[in-house]
Amino acid sequence: MPPILNAQGVSKRFGATPLFEDICFAVNEGDRIGLIGPNGAGKSTLLAVLAGEVEPDRGEVSVRRRARVGYVRQISEFAAGLTVRGVLESALRGAENSAYSSFGSEEMEGRLRETLGRAGFADQGAATANHMDTAAASLSGGWRKRLAIAEAMVTDPDVLLLDEPTNHLDLEGIEWLEGVLRTARFACVVVSHDRYFLENVASEVVELNRLYAEGILRVRGSYSRFLEGREQYQEAQSRMQESLRNRVKTEIEWLRRGPKARATKAKARIDNAQELIGKLADVDARTRTATAGIEFAATDRQTRRLIALNDVSIALGGREIVRAVSFSVTNGMKLGLVGPNGSGKTTILRAISGEIPIAGGEIKRAQGLRTVYFSQMREIDPSLTLRRALAPDSDAVVYQDRVVHVASYAARFLFTGDQLNQPVERLSGGERGRVLIARLMLQPADVLMLDEPTNDLDIPTLEILEEALLEFKGALVLVTHDRYLLDRVSNIVLGLDGRGQARIFADYRQWEQWREEESGGADAEPAQQGTELPLNTAAASASSSAPSRKKLSYLEQREFDGMEERVDKADHRLSAASKRLEDPAVVTNPVALTEALAEMNAARAEHDAIYQRWAELSEKAG
Repeated sequence: MPPILNAQGVSKRFGATPLFEDICFAVNEGDRIGLIGPNGAGKSTLLAVLAGEVEPDRGEVSVRRRARVGYVRQISEFAAGLTVRGVLESALRGAENSAYSSFGSEEMEGRLRETLGRAGFADQGAATANHMDTAAASLSGGWRKRLAIAEAMVTDPDVLLLDEPTNHLDLEGIEWLEGVLRTARFACVVVSHDRYFLENVASEVVELNRLYAEGILRVRGSYSRFLEGREQYQEAQSRMQESLRNRVKTEIEWLRRGPKARATKAKARIDNAQELIGKLADVDARTRTATAGIEFAATDRQTRRLIALNDVSIALGGREIVRAVSFSVTNGMKLGLVGPNGSGKTTILRAISGEIPIAGGEIKRAQGLRTVYFSQMREIDPSLTLRRALAPDSDAVVYQDRVVHVASYAARFLFTGDQLNQPVERLSGGERGRVLIARLMLQPADVLMLDEPTNDLDIPTLEILEEALLEFKGALVLVTHDRYLLDRVSNIVLGLDGRGQARIFADYRQWEQWREEESGGADAEPAQQGTELPLNTAAASASSSAPSRKKLSYLEQREFDGMEERVDKADHRLSAASKRLEDPAVVTNPVALTEALAEMNAARAEHDAIYQRWAELSEKAG
């Protein structure tokens, strides 16, 4: 069967800067592709090209006949006055090649309710979210995102393209989306920087990056498998670079011997030397990378208890958001706030910073306490130039008691000199996030409060942010839906239940287990979430006893009898692929290297699948 989507030789540039060139990208039945890459690599643009929203400068995108493509943009916005029902009805009526476009009213109603149920609207308690006639624009960011996904799913697309879908979802919403994508009949391509999400959802990961000879690296398997494949590629590319460098050194020495010494030499060698020098320059340019220098400055305060909340209650708009919450923030603490959207995470940060009053209880702050607050609203005047956003009054900033020119400080965050005079509104979401982090770093802090700092940041920047937060000597209060960051950085978690109550947990996993127990899903959830059930229960013991073991069917027995031969072939293919990666002719050829890595990943995937199937049949055969 042909691919659902097939992009061949696609290129796109904005102004003089190319985003990507001659990219080949295919989406087949059953694919769950995670699309990653550094900020500015063109991930969102490539997704828009695949969706037919943006025309490529060069190349073409073909869609399989009668295939439907769903597209969820990064920002979910709906026209004023449009209801939840109206959003889905409009999608159904406008769908091409869809049986739903001719539905009657009763069939339409059933389809709408089914889709909204799958999107979780029927299960959520707020009357404003589960009512068909609610204005779509009045929903919270997380429920608007769910509605946008439901809008794309309602027509049963063959492939669904999602651009940063987790940005406005809470942890429960992210887990819901993981379940939807894992069990969906449609293929999907998801742009995301959430590493746990990629690990749980993706069956294939593609990185869009000029680092690679073909502009992309595609590895079949989960995100952790992709990391292994990328490391192999980089090691092979380093060997190729070193080999090229040695050959170029030899040729340059020969060229420097002068015309007399080269008189009898073939002109072809001179041309070959120039070609090698050009190839090395190209590889060096591609592999030259820069990383953001993120480092938060803490004060030398020795006070142990910095902030104490005693029976604090907070009300907004006449509704009690937080009720009688008590906890303390001590020096060196890394506190993560978790809970569903609307449970009060941002509200607590705003109360601690003094931005909003509390309705009851008290908040005690150490004398002269210095707090730095990163708001998820990303308040920054878009008309300011980057220069003035970083240095409002001069062309220098004071960073860690040193005067630094604004251009040097901007370069620390991967901004070029040409960008200094550009308005902030022309920067991407990830670049604006880096601007705000750069401004925060100029303020020494006793307590660092970060509200969703990871939105729009690429994975390399996230990794640097993690290291900076781990090394920060002061206290940290962190709100994030990035479970990897939360697990790695926080040493204590305050879980909010969405009903005004809060409890302290050792880590995110402990809070997650408590939440499952509270919802009564502890017995049903583990199988869906991949959690192992305890093996010492009577039920588990009975289920594993020999008399209840199923025997092999006729077809399974035939499959089992031929397993050893299949295993040998898989071992041979994996060994051959591994040897090919060590071949100097392959290592020095970027195209051959990419093909060899693809074969290596395919061979490993086949190898693992066959061994897993062999184990299943062996266990069943007894």
